[in-house]
Amino acid sequence: MKPPRCRRLLYLSRILVTIGFAIGLPAPTRSDAAEIKVLTSRAMNHVLTELAGAFQRTSGHKITLILAPPSEIMKRVVDGEIVDVVMSGVTVDNLVKQGKIAPGDRVVLAQVGIGVAVRAGAPKPDISSPEALKRTLLAAKSIVYTDPAIGGASGIHFEKVLDRLGIAKEIKAQSIKNPLAATKPSAEFVARGEAELGVQLISEIVSVPGAELLGPLPGDLQAMTAILAGILKTAPQPDATRALLRFLTSPAAAAAIKAAGMEPGGL
Repeated sequence: MKPPRCRRLLYLSRILVTIGFAIGLPAPTRSDAAEIKVLTSRAMNHVLTELAGAFQRTSGHKITLILAPPSEIMKRVVDGEIVDVVMSGVTVDNLVKQGKIAPGDRVVLAQVGIGVAVRAGAPKPDISSPEALKRTLLAAKSIVYTDPAIGGASGIHFEKVLDRLGIAKEIKAQSIKNPLAATKPSAEFVARGEAELGVQLISEIVSVPGAELLGPLPGDLQAMTAILAGILKTAPQPDATRALLRFLTSPAAAAAIKAAGMEPGGL
């Protein structure tokens, strides 16, 4: 039997072949080809990386990914950085409120829950209920999660979970707040053995070699995050960017989104 990562790569390769026939976008002439600058948080980064080649080959447009945490995305746009589209969570809605993105140019790409990561091959403790999760967290020697200060949805929510479970003070001593989650996912700490457990968006766990998804947060401790895209009013390439968003909301792209641990579309 092929190992899980090999099966995932084989599955994605089949998806990309399918996409080549399913997008249906006319290939532009050389003069029509555009560079689309995408300012994105890590949640969609793996999907964009997997699908960029198929979109570029079919459309002729080039995708340039700029990775940043949500708080930095907001600042960069407000400070006037020229990009075409922002992909994040509530940051996109905040930019709509500020008039940087037209409401009609806001698109829901996916929804994703928060999960717990363990090192590949490590014992898999029980997190199937709130009480089981509480016991597992208290027994862990170290837990890494996104620093809420950078605006990451998973870190903000996880601290609320700790409060609800009544163990925030106890967990503080073994917690590692990751301030570099936009470029260094918390699951990488787990994969290297630098932390026993990692808590972050599921899509940010399944893409990390050496880490495994132990499971989602159980029951009503779970919180789904909508991954949004918004075309900026100042976008240099709005038409090409709309083509990209049509591609990312197509049935062919949905298969890759599911393979990354997310559900396509949403509210």
